[in-house]
Amino acid sequence: MAMQGRTGIALIAALCAVCLLPGLATAQLRVGFYQKSCPNAEALVRQAVAAAFTKDAGIAAGLIRLHFHDCFVRGCDASVLLATNPGGGRTERVAPPNNPSLRGFEVIDAAKAALERSCPRTVSCADILAFAARDSITLTGNVVYSVPAGRRDGSISREEDANNNLPPPTFTAQQLIDRFKNKTLTAEEMVLLSGAHTVGRSFCSSFVDRIWNGNTPIVDAGLSPSYAAQLRVLCPSNTSQATAPIDPGSPNVLDNNYYKLLPRGMGLFFSDNQLRVDGNLNVLVNRFAGNETLWKERFATAMVNMGRIQVQTGNCGQVRLNCNVVNPMSSSVSLAGSVEDDGLAATS
Repeated sequence: MAMQGRTGIALIAALCAVCLLPGLATAQLRVGFYQKSCPNAEALVRQAVAAAFTKDAGIAAGLIRLHFHDCFVRGCDASVLLATNPGGGRTERVAPPNNPSLRGFEVIDAAKAALERSCPRTVSCADILAFAARDSITLTGNVVYSVPAGRRDGSISREEDANNNLPPPTFTAQQLIDRFKNKTLTAEEMVLLSGAHTVGRSFCSSFVDRIWNGNTPIVDAGLSPSYAAQLRVLCPSNTSQATAPIDPGSPNVLDNNYYKLLPRGMGLFFSDNQLRVDGNLNVLVNRFAGNETLWKERFATAMVNMGRIQVQTGNCGQVRLNCNVVNPMSSSVSLAGSVEDDGLAATS
């Protein structure tokens, strides 16, 4: 019996090793994945996002960022949503790059609850994150695009993975390029995805060193003096929880204003200004500043590509019944779960 158990574990591990091969895993994602198993899946997610957006337009930026922070750590597997780790230790949610700045968890929970009522054990939390980010982009920027689905949910979430994989706002241009390359994304896609900074707010702690040295006002070389003065009003030197809009002109509208602000010394983060400092990246900044339609089209494509990072598909992973916790063994969507012709259903 013990030998059979070890053999089974080895087989599952081998299956996952195959599933996680980049070409094979991403090929299994497809538009309309839930067309038969849960035809209203995307509509239910859209309703949850729209309801939250009506109460707080800023939630859209939170959901876009939530998807990004999920995909850059262990791939797009909803690991960022886990509140507890079966293996013990602190999760991604409490890592400094995520806590307390990540938001939108309750929207994902609401969408998941609606989906479990309509199509039990069918739609993964990882796919909900991808749909919710797309719907947030549609609401803020009137950008409509299709999202390939078929992701499965992971069972591991570790604080150190978030600390080691998420690009901090202090990165140089080359560090940004290298980090995105590690995630199979190009330098152009890095510039495109950085444009999401046109919506949302940031805690002052992410840029306070650019405007204060202790209690002494300073102006980072990449900031205009007038913008630095505005930021010091929003972010006193002794603040800890204050926030500032990343794009002060239109913080709830997904447009190309982010790129127009950079040459004016109004990139909020050190990393934002790096796109202007680097000559090759600045060519892209100017191109997208001059053509909003072009940026939106390529931004949507970059979001789809980001949503393919190290996905689990097929017999790998599970479809969590609750996005915040791994399924109990008695009702888990196992690695050897059943595969439908148009989706993956949980097995009990």
